Amino acid sequence: MSTGAVPASSRPLPRSTPSAQGVDARGLAALLDALEGTPGVEPHSLQVLRHGHVVAEGWWAPFRPDRPHLLYSLSKSFTSTALGFAVAEGLVDLDATVLSYFPEFDADVTDERSRRTLVRHVASMASGHRQETLGAAAADPSGDVVRGFLRTPPEAEPGTVFCYNQPCTFSVSAIVQRVTGQGLLEYLRPRLLDPFGVDAANLGWLRDGQGREVGFSGFHAPTELVAALGQLYLQRGVRDGRRLLPESWVQEATTSHVDTAAAHPNPDWQQGYGFQFWMARHGYRGDGAYGQFCLVLPAQDTVVAITSQSTDMQALLDAVWTHLLPAVSDPELPADAAGNDEALARRTAALALPALEGPDVVEGEFVPAAGSEPASLTAVSVRDGEIVLTDSGDELRATVGRGGWADTGPLAVCGAGDRIDVRFAETPHELHLEFSGGEFRGRWETAPLHSPALSRMRTPA
Repeated sequence: MSTGAVPASSRPLPRSTPSAQGVDARGLAALLDALEGTPGVEPHSLQVLRHGHVVAEGWWAPFRPDRPHLLYSLSKSFTSTALGFAVAEGLVDLDATVLSYFPEFDADVTDERSRRTLVRHVASMASGHRQETLGAAAADPSGDVVRGFLRTPPEAEPGTVFCYNQPCTFSVSAIVQRVTGQGLLEYLRPRLLDPFGVDAANLGWLRDGQGREVGFSGFHAPTELVAALGQLYLQRGVRDGRRLLPESWVQEATTSHVDTAAAHPNPDWQQGYGFQFWMARHGYRGDGAYGQFCLVLPAQDTVVAITSQSTDMQALLDAVWTHLLPAVSDPELPADAAGNDEALARRTAALALPALEGPDVVEGEFVPAAGSEPASLTAVSVRDGEIVLTDSGDELRATVGRGGWADTGPLAVCGAGDRIDVRFAETPHELHLEFSGGEFRGRWETAPLHSPALSRMRTPA
């Protein structure tokens, strides 16, 4: 079962019942139905805020309130926020060139468009490139993605075309880290984390070979920090009467600077792009692969934070628009609203993802079958209710749950018969293992985008 609500001592956001904030709990229950019943959608956590109060929250076991979750590209919105602080403090000029912050590359960057690329252009994914440049940038002989990016000539004038391009965000991250002399988390701690009561020890960010947090992905954070970020933007940069971000930054970051109509087949990706925030059919959002969302709905004074393992992100958003929007749009509440609140609270306290059920799990020593995923997983041992995964020279050990998820550090495992499911519970990802004749065959439910060794599929230290 889910562990339920966040302990009171660590609550950065106030709690309330839905009806006290004018929210119909029946609509929130319908949203849960949709999240659990829509193909391609697997929820891991949900928090809904209205008028600054958490009115509904739940974690599907084995996911927990205190456990960080890999946010993938939702990391970009946190990088943008760090840029906003640096701009407010006079450390970064949006109208300066990216190259001006890396003078050591001046002689190496000869393309005039690259030399004219401004900070505001990379903040809005409008560097003038027409396709992703991460591969080319990362292949630079120097090993520096910023140098490789600036040495990759744009096909169009900067500021004129949208392209979802990871080195744009990496450049923002590198600029902030250079001018502040701090990593992103260190810089954000007194400016964002401390005002919301978030323990930075529970966070981590993927770094490049030079020790820089990459900015465009790799941030592991609990759901509540996602909700807190959305609430800060909803309140136009103010927290408890104290201004943290300039209102002018919030306005600019959440206004479309470039047309995205041709960039994506789904409607919620066609509404424009701000500074590392997507515009949406309703409000705006940060989002990450496999359904990590921070939805900000100013018209409804609502924030929605979601983590998940979802392959159909548009379907997930459609469920929110269909079921949550009516519930938070000042509906006429029924006479038994308090009873609906209580029923919703009972349900969210008991959320859990399905676990394998059946006979005792097979035991033995197993080698990979042809085509098994990941290729780095070279042996699996199952003995006495424990599984040992040998991957990239490391051993990962975990208890195998029966009829439920056994939670062992960053792994949560269940098994029955000839199958074991392994969740890397600080990420969206699940690995299915099937056993037959001394062999195992692994299959990712969703493939990790960073493809690290299995021992690194957790929050970075």
